[in-house]
Amino acid sequence: MLSEALNARCFCLSVDRKELNSALAAASDDGFLAAEFADTHPHLFSGVATFLSVSILDQMRSIVHALERVAALPAYVEAVLEYAPEIARKDPGPSGVFMGYDFHLGTSGPRLIEINTNAGGAFLNAILAKVQRRCCGAQSARISPPHGFGAALEDMFRREWQSQRAAEPLRRIAITDDRPQEQYLYPEFVIAREMLRDCGFEVLIVDGADFRHADGRLIADGHPVDLVYNRLTDFALEEPAHEALRNAYSAGDVVLTPNPFNHAVHADKRNLVVLSDPERLGRLGADAATLETLAAAVPRTVMVTRDNADELWAGRKDLFFKPAKGFGSKGAFRGDKLTRSTWAQIVGDESFIAQTFVPPSTRMMRIDGETVLRKVDVRLYSYRGEPLLVASRVYQGQTTNMRTPGGGFAPVLLVDPPGE
Repeated sequence: MLSEALNARCFCLSVDRKELNSALAAASDDGFLAAEFADTHPHLFSGVATFLSVSILDQMRSIVHALERVAALPAYVEAVLEYAPEIARKDPGPSGVFMGYDFHLGTSGPRLIEINTNAGGAFLNAILAKVQRRCCGAQSARISPPHGFGAALEDMFRREWQSQRAAEPLRRIAITDDRPQEQYLYPEFVIAREMLRDCGFEVLIVDGADFRHADGRLIADGHPVDLVYNRLTDFALEEPAHEALRNAYSAGDVVLTPNPFNHAVHADKRNLVVLSDPERLGRLGADAATLETLAAAVPRTVMVTRDNADELWAGRKDLFFKPAKGFGSKGAFRGDKLTRSTWAQIVGDESFIAQTFVPPSTRMMRIDGETVLRKVDVRLYSYRGEPLLVASRVYQGQTTNMRTPGGGFAPVLLVDPPGE
């Protein structure tokens, strides 16, 4: 396949760092990005593009559509909500902005590794796509709707608002995370704030602990907040610091996106156990085409229990272990790297999944004159099943980490147009 050949042999530097930093500074309206970004985030962006065939991208989009069909099945929703926290069992309406579907590209096609409801990087990759250079005859993989990323952004947030507050105007948005200025992706929050302001909204960046709930409103910095763009990894709002946000959400006094219901239905890793079981999906009402698509795309996944612990340990070299409530690869382990002591902790935790390991694809590149091999995964950002953009992450080690020389977010270029 041409894409594989280019990933192995193309050594073009397709990202102009100076142009990228200028674009980031312009998008954020904040000079700190231009002045400090290279020092504070040296490995957030790779210098190379990765190559993807058009046919593989089409398969990824078909997989996302199949997953959305399953998530709309009442029997499936009922099944996954059985193990969801109480706060997640009510659907207030929003679908969840910036869904992220992560894929490894196996020999038999794209394989779904996980689903994220608060997937980071979309704003950064939208900027990256603007400054990427074409190389080796490939074409850009910008797949935003016809009017561009900005228009899609505004439409997405207005639709989220109207799904819960159809009769009222959306005025003020709060972007929230814990200690946002300390987060590695804080520059993205700044860019998101400015892009949303360009859409006509008032926008604040707020620590998840700094909200107040009073008189039927969620308050931040002395102002009522209409909608919260949620980047918290406390998916069920269980932490004491998030009490005000939890109470406002439970009372219906704020629109939260993504929210606990979105996470429970789409991104709880225990759902992969169901999604990789065609027989069970069939009983829940999935049609034949959906079953065929997901059977090929979702690696077999099971819960780790004391009953199957011996079997899983014996076959650990072909497995990847993840905590059901994990995020950002925290607490995840390649089976062939496990020690006995770590395995005892996993079994005792009783909340881990074991997923059939799918090796990532790779990208060759040159760093300081040396040819090196890096791993690649591909993320498809979408809203209500429709793609917003596609990006890749280049890394070294067990999981993506944004700390690898030559690694980070990388633009995707498409090859193998239909008919060739």
